[in-house]
Amino acid sequence: MGASLLAVSDLHVSFEDNRPVVDRLQPSSDDDWLIVAGDVGEIFDDVERTLRTLRERFNTVIWTPGNHELWTHPSDPVRLRGEARYEALVRMCRDNDVVTPEDPYRRWEGPGGPLLVVPLFLLYDYSFRAPGTTTIEASLRKAHETGVVCTDEMLLHPDPYPSREAWCWARVAATERRLAAIEPGVPTVLVSHWPLVRQPTDVLWYPEFAQWCGTELSADWHTRFGASVAVYGHLHIPRTTTYDGVRFEEVSLGYPREWRRRGGEPQPMRRIAGAGVPGQPD
Repeated sequence: MGASLLAVSDLHVSFEDNRPVVDRLQPSSDDDWLIVAGDVGEIFDDVERTLRTLRERFNTVIWTPGNHELWTHPSDPVRLRGEARYEALVRMCRDNDVVTPEDPYRRWEGPGGPLLVVPLFLLYDYSFRAPGTTTIEASLRKAHETGVVCTDEMLLHPDPYPSREAWCWARVAATERRLAAIEPGVPTVLVSHWPLVRQPTDVLWYPEFAQWCGTELSADWHTRFGASVAVYGHLHIPRTTTYDGVRFEEVSLGYPREWRRRGGEPQPMRRIAGAGVPGQPD
């Protein structure tokens, strides 16, 4: 079988029942690449151990952070917060030969290529507001009133930025400059933990949660920056959708209670390009 560009996210290895699933993630070719679109776990050493193991198996591993990696969890000996934690994660990835959003974008030359794989770290800015609200304050108030509040409010610190939305805006501006400098002609695979557009959040059981799921500032990036595919996680609703003619792949494993509801043996890796049918579990 030829090489494949594969993707997965939301491995959440702190859950004991997820670890055997991660242990079964194997390439079908020595040339397979694996995209890991965030939420490996929240304990620094768990993230490193998992990414190092995956890198030992796959030709190339490309990672972008989710919110859980950015938490400063009470049980984590690594007490770094905010940007300092992200920078430490980047250093750890580089030590283990894992590609990050701070590294040169890698070009996939396998079947279905060429494709430029672009990991993005953008965060969110509460612009996917709760229904019936027009301000961040009102949107957050409604979430608290309904009891749907992301744990980020307690554990994801924006230091040295004054707020998570300010950190998001800085990330968006810096990333947009990099994307604008990409030489045209090679289609991209845009990889973000949070979806680039709001539409995937329309199926959430609790619409108030959408405000922790992305930013309106990236709503046209899949068309502006030549995306062939957009990869994301976070929502724990694995599926293939299309927006403006661009394929979007949600590639999360999720929590055990979620993947058990789907039935059968979980196969969280999805094929982005290469041997086999794109968009199908590997």
